[in-house]
Amino acid sequence: MAQAKTTTNHDEIRQWAEKHGGRPAHVKRTGGKEDPGILRLDFGERDEQLEEISWDEFFEKFEDNKLALLYQDQGDSRFNKLVRRDAERK
Repeated sequence: MAQAKTTTNHDEIRQWAEKHGGRPAHVKRTGGKEDPGILRLDFGERDEQLEEISWDEFFEKFEDNKLALLYQDQGDSRFNKLVRRDAERK
């Protein structure tokens, strides 16, 4: 069984996502004018509820909410989850 890793490193997150065909996104109808709302990594499954955003916007919200990425870095696994940083230490 693959072990999950956790990171807050922007370069590591971006490289992992792009290596697996992912791009930054948010859930439509969440947030507001200056707030992208709920963040996700979109891997192109054509989820109509997701809308692509820039990496800058993604990481700004990522830092504002003190998030970390939980992910698997083995094979083609695209398992990932955005978690609160304080949750990663428990």
